[in-house]
Amino acid sequence: MRVQRPVFFTVLISALGYFVDIYDLLLFGIVRVPSLRDLGVPEDQMLDVGVRLLNFQMAGMLLGGIAWGVLGDLRGRKSVLFGSILLYSLANIANAFVPNPEVYAWLRFAAGIGLAGELGAAITLVSEVMSKEHRGYGTAIVASVGILGAVLASMIGDYFSWKVAYLVGGFMGLALLALRAGLLESGMFRSMSQGQVARGRFHQLFMNRKVFTRYLCCILIGVPIWYIIGVLITFAPELARELGVQGVVTGSKSIMWAYLGLSIGDLSAGLLSQYLRSRRKSVLLFLSLSLVLIVTYVSLREWSVPAFYFLCAALGFSAGYWAVFVTIGAEQFGTNIRATVATSVPNFVRGSVVPVTLSFQALREPLGVLPAVLTVGLVVTGMALVALYFLKETYGRDLDYYETL
Repeated sequence: MRVQRPVFFTVLISALGYFVDIYDLLLFGIVRVPSLRDLGVPEDQMLDVGVRLLNFQMAGMLLGGIAWGVLGDLRGRKSVLFGSILLYSLANIANAFVPNPEVYAWLRFAAGIGLAGELGAAITLVSEVMSKEHRGYGTAIVASVGILGAVLASMIGDYFSWKVAYLVGGFMGLALLALRAGLLESGMFRSMSQGQVARGRFHQLFMNRKVFTRYLCCILIGVPIWYIIGVLITFAPELARELGVQGVVTGSKSIMWAYLGLSIGDLSAGLLSQYLRSRRKSVLLFLSLSLVLIVTYVSLREWSVPAFYFLCAALGFSAGYWAVFVTIGAEQFGTNIRATVATSVPNFVRGSVVPVTLSFQALREPLGVLPAVLTVGLVVTGMALVALYFLKETYGRDLDYYETL
């Protein structure tokens, strides 16, 4: 596959942008405890304050996912890539100087808004500048390189202070912002902007039953990814004790190994979709692997710590159809609503962590911890398989068309 230099530059800069995005997205979870301790939060309030700050960040991402998506269809993909990285970079630099949890919460909200725009705009731009036969390679590279930002965040969080960790993320973003000056806008968007076609109308996704069903199915196929990350990996220390793991499992190491697996999985799922010439078959295989590993996770007992971390990496790999999932969202809709869908869909999936974790908590008392984990996992995976069945294949689809809204 021969790639033109402007296309290669677009893929590279998009991948590095997503790298910084993932670094900043996961950093709060890694430095939550030391940062709140330095701000004088009592130990017995640590969890409540941490959840509040995380919810502020998530609320910002849900709002930003819609706002940046609409902006991407109205003003261009490039404008989102500039605006989003500037906002979350400045917000994360400011996070290093917060005086109290209240200011911290609002800065996480601002960072969340900024973080929401990166992936969808990058995938949309890469999908539109590459050929229909090869765009799966580009989106796989963006996602697999970007996911490694979690590994760097884990390492920086372990070896440096939380303030330094935030500054590193912020200044990486500003450095990348300068490199983005050379990015070219999508030719499909430029052609569309010269016409009178209606674009960026988010509410229209809910006005037509067929369009809404397609949009909902795009969201549902991604929910198992954040079930794995938001439950099995985030609560790995607590779940490891339930499983009788022989040793101490830490959250940062679980995240690091899971995201290493996720990076390899993203690249593998993307390449597999190109080899099979099918997005749906690639997602089906990875969903099937996820189902097997979820059952394995809750069934076996008395793991060693290294074996448990290997399982975290394997789960991350099985969740590595993230790149293909976001690509499917971009390919399912026309140019006039593509950025809106590609940006909002992954953020709604991230937001699904809230109902998923609430369901887990509601079932924990009557069923027990591990049966509750398994039940939720089976439900979200089952819904994803049904949604995948109703989605049409998009491999090789010509994206230069408009959606009737």
